[in-house]
Amino acid sequence: MTARRIPLLALLLATALLTAACGMSSTGPGAAPGSLARQADLSGHTYVVGSKNGDEQQLLCQITITGLQSAGASVTDRCGIGGSDVTRQALLSGDISLYWEYTGTAWASFLPGTHRLPDDQVLRELRERDLAENGIAWLRPTGFENTHAFTVDGSTSARLNLHTISDMAAYLRSGRPGTVCVEAEYSSREDGLRGLQQAYGFEIPPDRIQVLDAGLIHRSTADGVCQFGEVGTSDGRIPGLGLRVLDDDRGYHVTDNAAPTIRKDVLDQAPEVARILDTLSGALDRSTILSLNSKVSAQGRVPRDVARAWLDERGFIGGP
Repeated sequence: MTARRIPLLALLLATALLTAACGMSSTGPGAAPGSLARQADLSGHTYVVGSKNGDEQQLLCQITITGLQSAGASVTDRCGIGGSDVTRQALLSGDISLYWEYTGTAWASFLPGTHRLPDDQVLRELRERDLAENGIAWLRPTGFENTHAFTVDGSTSARLNLHTISDMAAYLRSGRPGTVCVEAEYSSREDGLRGLQQAYGFEIPPDRIQVLDAGLIHRSTADGVCQFGEVGTSDGRIPGLGLRVLDDDRGYHVTDNAAPTIRKDVLDQAPEVARILDTLSGALDRSTILSLNSKVSAQGRVPRDVARAWLDERGFIGGP
């Protein structure tokens, strides 16, 4: 009996180890070479690619992973770590090598003592300060922005003449019914809901503020559960649900352009990785990200599948 149990125990242990290994997020080359591989050979280099939660972040993360793999890199998937602060800390501590951040978010949240700057100067100062103070390099930004915005249902906008955030503020000051729905991070940040009320001179009664998961706000606004919903402007559900983005007529929200942020020590090991990331950034314009986001957020497709299909379509990676 004992002699027979030992091989069985060994087999069970081996199976457990194999199962655990399969559950790990580390991945090797997973895409055939395409045009990205002709720009850089990353064989022998390892990257840990992270992202915040949210469909767009998961999509950008998977685009990056597949692109780097096609150039020969070994990549560990850390997509969906958490919110902005958690993901940023993972980058600073070296738990991840790179992730995509938004310029406005970084400017308002990560650099102490920041002051208001015109949008075209934010990236320039971010690059200088973050590199000098934290060893973080900002690469080429994308051609789209995902700036905080407020939406209303399109028919409600027309019926109540709601076209700007000033219109929203006047509506809420009047005491008319309606809930303002925001995600948790926006509700707690100084440059979020509190700052918005100061900038537009109104105060929302606490019982009229509802904190929702970001993925629920769009549908809740379209269905009338939320009179006003806080979203990102590049979300693919906005046109599909017929939502109207209110004009930020006082320019409160700093423009959020997405860009890869990478540790300088990682970049220095293979500077050519910037060529791949810059190429991806240059291909991601507003119409492209809206289409890709819609496939994930509205159609429910898997971010990895959407990412690989787009990369293949553009010739960035080789076909299956």
